[in-house]
Amino acid sequence: MSPLFSALVDDAGLFPPTSLPMAEALARHDDDRAAGSRVLTHRFLCLASRLHEITTPRPEKIGVIVDDPAVELPEVDLIEVRLGKPVPRSDARLFVEVTADELDGLDAVAHPHPSTGAGFKIRCGGLTREAFPSPEEVARFITFCARSGIPFKATAGLHHAVRHYDPALGVWRHGFLNLLLATHAALHGGDPLPVLASTDADRLARQAVAVPDGEAVRTRETFVSYGSCSTSQPLNDLRELGLIGEDA
Repeated sequence: MSPLFSALVDDAGLFPPTSLPMAEALARHDDDRAAGSRVLTHRFLCLASRLHEITTPRPEKIGVIVDDPAVELPEVDLIEVRLGKPVPRSDARLFVEVTADELDGLDAVAHPHPSTGAGFKIRCGGLTREAFPSPEEVARFITFCARSGIPFKATAGLHHAVRHYDPALGVWRHGFLNLLLATHAALHGGDPLPVLASTDADRLARQAVAVPDGEAVRTRETFVSYGSCSTSQPLNDLRELGLIGEDA
């Protein structure tokens, strides 16, 4: 399996549109961990205000989205917080959520907490049309991170590998394979925008296969992971595209 897809997908089963109850989300996460897919990070994403609901089976890795900075955090794998919001005390890796419009003047906050090696986070969708950034905005974000050496995570809206139209919302949804290959392009002298805008699944799959392992590793050092409310759909999409095997 290409390093492009190794430990790529965080478990966001608690979040819309799946919005699983905590017990169901924990049970699904435990089943995924037992199955051992290499595409999944086996990191469970949870709001800080809901950490107290986590019982057994307790995830080995937890990523916290900070909605209440007053919550005392247990030992967690990473923390995600909006730009300008207070950050709880923790040694966990930090990702600061920004929008493309906030990129101007971000040099001063590129690493607001140097000891944690802070990265950025981009929201790629949501429950309304307005929540979806344009390909141009995502390209700008990726280019900024690639040129500045800033790792990033992505979240929301990335339900499938390839960009596609959602008639229910009347919006084009970004694809996680598009984001991966756009990051690769930005790191290697290419333009990420055409890749982000592409809906040609076969062409994108061929491009992914052509990425050398070393370049794939560098790409993933920049694009760290993304949160998905489904942990099965990304695997299904990659299998249908012939990019991973049944045992991945």
